[in-house]
Amino acid sequence: MGRVKDGEEYVELVLGLVERIPAGRVMTYGDVAEYLGAGGPRQVGRVMSLQGGGVPWWRVIRADGRMLPGHEARARAAYAREGTPLRGEDRVDLRRARWEGLLPGDER
Repeated sequence: MGRVKDGEEYVELVLGLVERIPAGRVMTYGDVAEYLGAGGPRQVGRVMSLQGGGVPWWRVIRADGRMLPGHEARARAAYAREGTPLRGEDRVDLRRARWEGLLPGDER
């Protein structure tokens, strides 16, 4: 686990990455932390819970693929609209929907 950057800077990094996740794709909280090289799933979850309402929050999910408790109906509607692959009614199919963090032409 990498060192957590200054709080405001970390929030901006997390939210900026979430905004880049393409429609129909997802990252886990741990994926976001790993991509940023800082924090961990809990830190990402805290950012999302406190300040993630303005970004496509449904694209950041738990490691087991389950939808955010209490927000399943809104998430399910977003997944249907975006064509996100699901496993049953309450899980995203991570094998098919996981995004590695690169867009065409991006370098990391």
